[in-house]
Amino acid sequence: MRKFTCLLIVFLSGFFGAYAQSFSVSGLVSDENNMPLLGVNVIVKGEARGTTTDFDGNYTVENISAGDVLQFSYVGFVTQEITVSDQQIINVTLQTDSESLDEVVVIGYGTQQRKDITGAVSVVDNQTIDELQPIKVEQALQGTAAGVNVTPSSGAPGAGININIRGIASNSVNGPLVLIDGYQGDLNTLNPNDIESISILKDAQAAIYGVAGANGVVLVTTKTGKKNTAPKVTYQTYYGIQEASRELPVLNATEYALLLNESYANAGQDLPYPDVSEIGVGTDFQSSVFKQAPIVNHNVSLTGGGERVTYSVGASHLNQDGIVGGSKSGFKRNTARISLGVDVSEYFDVQLNTTYTNIDRKSINENGLGSVLFNALNFAPTFGLNDVDTEGDLPIEVVNPLAQIENTFNDYNLDKLNGNFNIDFTPIEELTFTSRIGFNLAKSDSKVFNPEVGVETFGPGKVFNNPRSTVNQNRINDNSYTYDLFGTYEDRYNEDHHVTFTGGMTVIKQWGDGLFATGYDVPNNSFEFADISLTTGTNDGINNGSYVYDIRKLSYFGRLQYDFKGRYLVSGMLRRDASTRFGPENRVGYFPSATAGWIISEENWFDSETINFMKLRGSYGILGNDEAGGAEFYRSALSGEATYVLDGNIINGVALGRLANPASGWEEAEKINIGLDLRLLKNKIDITADVFREDRNDLLISGIPVSGIYGGGSPGAGAPTINAGTTRNQGAEFSINYKENFSDDFRMGMSYNLTYLENEVTAVNGAEFLEGGSFSTGQPRPSRMQEGFPLGYFYGYQTNGIFQNQAEIDASPSQDALGEISSPGDLRYVDTNGDGVITPDDRTNIGDPIPDFTMGLNLNLNYKDFDFTVYTYASLGNDMVRNYERAAPNTNRHAYYLERWSGEGTSNTVPRVSAGSTNNGVFSDFYVEDASYIRIQNAQVGYSLPQSLIERISVDKLRVYIAANNLYTFTDYKGYDPSASTGEAIGGGIDYGFYPVPRTYMFGVNLNF
Repeated sequence: MRKFTCLLIVFLSGFFGAYAQSFSVSGLVSDENNMPLLGVNVIVKGEARGTTTDFDGNYTVENISAGDVLQFSYVGFVTQEITVSDQQIINVTLQTDSESLDEVVVIGYGTQQRKDITGAVSVVDNQTIDELQPIKVEQALQGTAAGVNVTPSSGAPGAGININIRGIASNSVNGPLVLIDGYQGDLNTLNPNDIESISILKDAQAAIYGVAGANGVVLVTTKTGKKNTAPKVTYQTYYGIQEASRELPVLNATEYALLLNESYANAGQDLPYPDVSEIGVGTDFQSSVFKQAPIVNHNVSLTGGGERVTYSVGASHLNQDGIVGGSKSGFKRNTARISLGVDVSEYFDVQLNTTYTNIDRKSINENGLGSVLFNALNFAPTFGLNDVDTEGDLPIEVVNPLAQIENTFNDYNLDKLNGNFNIDFTPIEELTFTSRIGFNLAKSDSKVFNPEVGVETFGPGKVFNNPRSTVNQNRINDNSYTYDLFGTYEDRYNEDHHVTFTGGMTVIKQWGDGLFATGYDVPNNSFEFADISLTTGTNDGINNGSYVYDIRKLSYFGRLQYDFKGRYLVSGMLRRDASTRFGPENRVGYFPSATAGWIISEENWFDSETINFMKLRGSYGILGNDEAGGAEFYRSALSGEATYVLDGNIINGVALGRLANPASGWEEAEKINIGLDLRLLKNKIDITADVFREDRNDLLISGIPVSGIYGGGSPGAGAPTINAGTTRNQGAEFSINYKENFSDDFRMGMSYNLTYLENEVTAVNGAEFLEGGSFSTGQPRPSRMQEGFPLGYFYGYQTNGIFQNQAEIDASPSQDALGEISSPGDLRYVDTNGDGVITPDDRTNIGDPIPDFTMGLNLNLNYKDFDFTVYTYASLGNDMVRNYERAAPNTNRHAYYLERWSGEGTSNTVPRVSAGSTNNGVFSDFYVEDASYIRIQNAQVGYSLPQSLIERISVDKLRVYIAANNLYTFTDYKGYDPSASTGEAIGGGIDYGFYPVPRTYMFGVNLNF
């Protein structure tokens, strides 16, 4: 018996000893369609440890013992718990939660399940951002969200990016309101890797933001830690080489000399190059200006959380040189960020998010006459790399671009601290009060040094010659804070009635100042000594300037959301805004809206194996815009120029600037939207379709002429800002997403979106039209805002081929009124008004910079440990003005002039060349091109090392990839970049020699541990 007892004790000891041993558990988490789920929380129930699934849905939890319970939770899915016995591989399939279908979407002052949304909302998640690896956040929106058009103002590092949601409606500011974790922020200062998701409110859903919502709202949610999750370190880096995406074909030296001879002969002048046999190809200044340039990015973050505390901290560094000018057009961005959440008690939660950003940007002269690329295209190829136009044969703004870069010294530095502090008080489960303060503190300074240069550098008479060295410096402070106080009550009655009410107030204050000064005669003529405190010279004019502004807004808002049995959804919103931009009589505005939805698939009679979800929705509302015309419209400030005679001396001073208008009021957008949401084939296919219309009323327009009696024409003054116009944008959106698992090793996801847009100015009060933009030198402004036409359309002459002989000239309406007598080989203009002569009255609509269609097609493939993504974008129907060619006898030309008219029958598209004056340089459709394009904006191939391999080095995930951004653009446009725009509503589609968006080849590493 004793022997048996001893054996039993030994046996049980071994059994319990084996049972107590710990081991690791890993597996794959997917949905019903076998699609892996990223970011699923996997925790050991009752303990503050666990992990999240990676990009491929994989997870590993260490130190598991038999009997532990693993809890799998993910937004939009039913939480699942599994008790571990001795298995080390546990694969989990999460089921969609019928009560919370799909992800939670931020909609403004709250969140909502996607199935319950009744407005037009697009979402871009962090997986898309990770795949695109954008340098700037705005780039992640192009081609990924229907109705959102993103255009770069330049390809230069750090250049601004324009965002337009459902078209351009205002003649002034058209960018959306950007809110980062609830406070007004700037996408330009964000590190894209810090973003969890981006919601874009496109219709009356944005009316909760009242005066600021007319141009749409972009809601950015940054990454936070997750409760009961072990610390997770993520490191992401890439290194890339940038190059010019295209070079324009221009004439080489021999071709240039031959055409110059021909143009002089056509003008009856002596040939400048009697012998061209020894000239050769000459210098390609364009290729000399473009250089390969590096880009490097590092990003590191630490996230995690316990039972009461969550945390996320991170830092990033981006260093990008320019493909033109190298480090002289470079961009550096450093960020540091912390997010901290604390459950103080059962009733109080606290959240802190703050980000520090430092930007250092250098720039060169671009996008205009005399810019570096303009000169690279127009400087004669017969000059050597270091030659100067000593004879003054070229126009005064055309110089050697390499010398221009060498003598360019521009530096801009920004320090910005922004964030928010949030307190949630939940006295009862159904009611939450939120107190939130957001802040932006920014200080920037810039310096532009113009060294003393003479004719030996640029040539005689050039505009870049500088007899005295100068340094222009400025220091600007821009600050704002936003305080929100609101409550949200949510409850369900009799299980059929679901009510959510949100009400509160917002206080906004924006203030700042700027100081500008110029110093003369910099010591040693060197950028090293370029500081006003060191300059020794003086100037008779005004050498300094300043400004100050203070804008305050007070808003009250309320929103009631109701659904019956989860089928019938309605909501109503009202916001009252008051802004100091307007005078006392018009300071307050009211902005109401309503939305409704019907989830047809929830009806008892609905029975379909194909359609899993169907929702019809609609919205109508009034939204506002006050971001036009400066800080205040209703009073004038001392911002104009003035010259006074005091004691017999002429003194430069200041005077009242723009005329005041106390009657100016809110610019309002009336928006209507009808949409349909569908999910098919076990949620494999997700379809969204919308039709929309927006009437922008009471546009805030500056520049409407007023009587000279009021002083609007004096130096520095200007016409008042008045409510004087109406525009209409209408169109349709369609998007479809498809995902499929073909096997355990191969899965695919694909998405496509399409936007159709019509734009029209329906009224301009007080003037027949407004003008904008510029073309060549001495030409009228080419863009207009005019009733019955698209906003910013191009106004010029239509052409009808080329005169082939004198008989055709004699048989056509006379063009002498344009300034010159026509000759064979000249452009033939159309007599649009039929009066028998060509005059300025024959100008008409010759192009539209707003695209008719935009679309994106994106593909994701995964095969075993390999992944492949490609993102494409298309813009169709937009026109661009070619304004980078200098119409002067001795400048270089685009290669299409090799197909010029040189005799009867030789060409009917490209006119003759002549050193004399012709009418061919007037603004016509000869200079307007279809700028439609399709762009492969990102292609990427990645490989994740097998789990069995990386476990040996205690790493959760190690992925390497190669990628190409802006890989190729299919277009017939002759210029550098058909996607670029200055962002101006009137004049935005004019190409002054855009700095092209570079093509970038990258190698990157993503590491999680």
